[in-house]
Amino acid sequence: MQPLAGTLVVDFTRYLPGPFASRELLQRGARVVRVETPAGDPLRSVAPGWDAALNGGKESVVWDLDRDPDLGRALCTRADVVLEGFRPGVAGRLGIGAGDMPDSVVYCSITGFGAGDRSAGHDLNYVGWAGLLADTAPVLPPVQIADLAGGALYTVIEILAALLERERTGRGRHITVSMTHNAHRLAAHRLHGEPEQTLTGALACYRIYETADGRFLTITPVERKFWQRLCELLGRADLVERQYDEDQEVLAAELASIVRTRALAAWLELFEGEDVMAGPVATLAEAAAWLGQTPSPPAPPGLGEHTDAWRASIGG
Repeated sequence: MQPLAGTLVVDFTRYLPGPFASRELLQRGARVVRVETPAGDPLRSVAPGWDAALNGGKESVVWDLDRDPDLGRALCTRADVVLEGFRPGVAGRLGIGAGDMPDSVVYCSITGFGAGDRSAGHDLNYVGWAGLLADTAPVLPPVQIADLAGGALYTVIEILAALLERERTGRGRHITVSMTHNAHRLAAHRLHGEPEQTLTGALACYRIYETADGRFLTITPVERKFWQRLCELLGRADLVERQYDEDQEVLAAELASIVRTRALAAWLELFEGEDVMAGPVATLAEAAAWLGQTPSPPAPPGLGEHTDAWRASIGG
């Protein structure tokens, strides 16, 4: 028995944060019904591979407001969890706001900036406001941090906590997730006295270096014993005492020169079995193969595939 077996999630979200969150709930046993407009979630056409990965195994119901204005609310009356990602106020106008729900529903609103803030934005705006880009701008993050961590994963955490609370009280809860506020929480500990850029480029011993074949190697031995072993394997024991030199750029330049003398595979062979905290910058495909995460996701539902069955179930 999976922990969320018997839990019905009605998901009105689209694109990335909401579908990612409901996929995580699905993988833990929940039944997920994605509610789409007659045109469907734009992700179906913009990124069909992403759509398959995020929405495989879910059900699809088309809600045509003009023809069937009450369908959305009727679905919600059956739900344990309702997810929405509209701008604040829109869900209420559609008749599926938190105030329209039975008391037992765990209702989660995924927002960019919090309750009542209707400002438009995308992930890059949110992480910019959250202070996560200051060390690396103008380079873009390789994954949507606010969407997936600040949004989707915090959504899952809050929903699981609310379901646990409901077990004790019988009552649901209205959760508002702010992707910007939660993205800031991911780095807010850095405001409390630690060197600001210790792990974002200030130290030569915690950087990414290019190899002879144009690949990249991560080096992270901030602890002395790991740094010492790395230097020994590099044939540069003289660098051990320079780990925290005031001029880190000089040390970094020397490390860069050393790393460029061998291909990535040669470095990985040298470091195999050694405590040196070094590794590859793998491609996503390489990482999936190494981690054993290559199975294909379940087939995504066709647009509206389950609409008739749900209408019959709720008497529509």
